[in-house]
Amino acid sequence: MARASGFAMVAASVRDGVGDLLSPPFRGVALRSLGVTLVIVVALWALGTRFFTGFAGDYAGAHPVNLPFFLDGVLWIAGIFSGLALMIGFSFLIAPITAAVAGLFLDEVAEAVEATHYPQDAAGRAMPLGESLMVAARFTALSLLVNLVCLMLLLIPGINLVAFFVGNGWLIGREYFAFAARRLMGKDEAARFARAHSGAATTAGLIAALLLSVPFLNFLTPLFATATMVHLAKRASGSRPS
Repeated sequence: MARASGFAMVAASVRDGVGDLLSPPFRGVALRSLGVTLVIVVALWALGTRFFTGFAGDYAGAHPVNLPFFLDGVLWIAGIFSGLALMIGFSFLIAPITAAVAGLFLDEVAEAVEATHYPQDAAGRAMPLGESLMVAARFTALSLLVNLVCLMLLLIPGINLVAFFVGNGWLIGREYFAFAARRLMGKDEAARFARAHSGAATTAGLIAALLLSVPFLNFLTPLFATATMVHLAKRASGSRPS
């Protein structure tokens, strides 16, 4: 019975998180987050492509030789593969990039969820600035580490995909649920609360991690995860949406 209740709680929280993401109060936050993320991604993409083309130009200038005609095709194919490698690398780095940007908007999303669905409860409290910066830096670093490991596993078919979802699902569930719990209670109590509900949080995190594989929707994963985990933390603490 406890498992069924826990799954129902996760399912309801995910449903409400999807609804929140599509609702008018969240559109402004989503658009600002999406805009900042796109600017960062475009800038990093431009730097990455400039690095590849600059390296190729420098190499050609240092080794000016007349290549046989058939090697021109080889270099053309190599250029395509370098672009594909850059795209694959960026697909694994989207998670830490969006995590870093979303840190600017998490409290705003949580406040909107609480005010819209739980007006009968006391408003959540934002973490102190120092603690908030430490948590954001830790999560971004862990996300970067997890996704770099997944990128290194790229040559092992099947394993890399499982590692991507499990690693990011665990990280999303752990960090975003801890963030939602911290808004409701003190630091030590929030840590105990997060440990007690780690199974439900990880399940919700795995569902949120599915968005990371969907182009453009992956930019909104942190906002969806925040809304979902606020709902989950509220339900786990005994509150219900009004």
